[in-house]
Amino acid sequence: MKPSSNEITRPIQRRSFLGGIAAGIATAATPLRVHASASNDEVRIAILGAGGKGSQLASYFAKASGAKVVMVADPDFQRAEKTAALYQAKAVKDLRKALDSPDVDAVVIATCDHWHCLAAIWALEAGKDVYVEKPLGHNQWEGRQVVRAAAKHGQIVQLGTQQRSDPMQSQIREFLHQEKALGDIQYVQANRLGLRGPVGKRTSPLPFPKDVDQELWFGPAAIQPIYRNQLQYDWHWDWNTGTGEMGNWGVHILDDVRNVAYQDSQDLPDRITVGGGRVGWNDAGQTPNVHFALLETKTFPTMIALSNLPTRPKEKSAWAINTASSPDAWPPNAPGSGYVIACEGGFFLGQRGNGQAVDHDGKVIRKFHVDANMITLHVENFIAAVQERDSSILNAPIENGHFSTGWCNLANVAFRAGGAFSQEELTSQAEVPEWNRLVNGMTSHLTEYGVDAKALKSCPTLAHDANTETFTGANSNEANRFLRREYRHGYEIKST
Repeated sequence: MKPSSNEITRPIQRRSFLGGIAAGIATAATPLRVHASASNDEVRIAILGAGGKGSQLASYFAKASGAKVVMVADPDFQRAEKTAALYQAKAVKDLRKALDSPDVDAVVIATCDHWHCLAAIWALEAGKDVYVEKPLGHNQWEGRQVVRAAAKHGQIVQLGTQQRSDPMQSQIREFLHQEKALGDIQYVQANRLGLRGPVGKRTSPLPFPKDVDQELWFGPAAIQPIYRNQLQYDWHWDWNTGTGEMGNWGVHILDDVRNVAYQDSQDLPDRITVGGGRVGWNDAGQTPNVHFALLETKTFPTMIALSNLPTRPKEKSAWAINTASSPDAWPPNAPGSGYVIACEGGFFLGQRGNGQAVDHDGKVIRKFHVDANMITLHVENFIAAVQERDSSILNAPIENGHFSTGWCNLANVAFRAGGAFSQEELTSQAEVPEWNRLVNGMTSHLTEYGVDAKALKSCPTLAHDANTETFTGANSNEANRFLRREYRHGYEIKST
């Protein structure tokens, strides 16, 4: 179904509703409509995207006090109907029907990555509050437009980095920074060493499923032939629609790092050095299945290592990367999906729902865990902010989410702007010994696949200006062109 001319040329008109404007609004502008103006009002929710994540979030919002799922939108109408039926909600194909509906107060965006920002901006223009899944932006520029639109229209906007609502996080910050129990932080190593398989490689394009509206599914992205084996989920590994493992898992882990290690004092990195590639599979995926980045700041550096490959072909064990100067100077239980904060007096090992501090001998100093469901708490936090019309109580306010997404977007940009692999170039431009050891560890694993490191790409160190959110200096022109995309007619994101 191609959008009608009036759908293409709007912005969507924000609706005006009966009733007075709620007092005490703590946002930058006053909405033209009223909903959930008191803490006991029911927030009527539309789920945009009925895949695995959208269906999961629908179940949480349906159980949350003060919320009701009233509509589900998905270009695959059968998926929309299946999820909507669970909550006696209305199913629609086109998310704009949810945005136009006076029966919807807020939207939960769980679409493909390439739809996140446009759906959020259209929702804000329609006077809806927004809960949007990570990563916020398919590119960095469009994420900034969402931040501006939220301020312009005065709506409540939360990013789906659920770990921000885990009470454990504040305990970790206090332990590291107020108690300084491990001394000064020296560096951070973040890991996502999780197994995935290839997505296949067809000789002819995948026939687009007849039950899915192709025009709506691609939306702001280019309509392109697909040579992988399946449409859904594996869009993550196509630059046209996804952001790779860096955007899929990296946002969660680097958001943790920004939160507990930097205490959100570092918006975006100042220098970025990257290597990686898609190797060992010969499939139709485009994003790297091996990706490593050095993200330097004015205080201490953070590195991130991602791999979807097993230790050896056909095995089930994931990689392990040790960046210490000797094997006995690295915690033996460093998380493969999480982060290590290396300090003067030991290490903090963080992962979803758990954490522990160990000394240099591996002795556990303290363990961290709160018996709470962080998704439930995150959803409840959003509902409370909507009801109170107070964005200041959000645990993951949208600009903070934009910055956490940005660490991943910029690492992706550096990869895409890279050229022929040069290990010497990667290690000579950074005065971080642990980075050199991480690069060596990432490349040495490839020998098990008969892959030469020359099959990878690398990008020389890029300087980044956090104020303008652009690259500067050497090689910046090539990198800056990936900060924004071309949008398809009728689905443009405009400067806010």
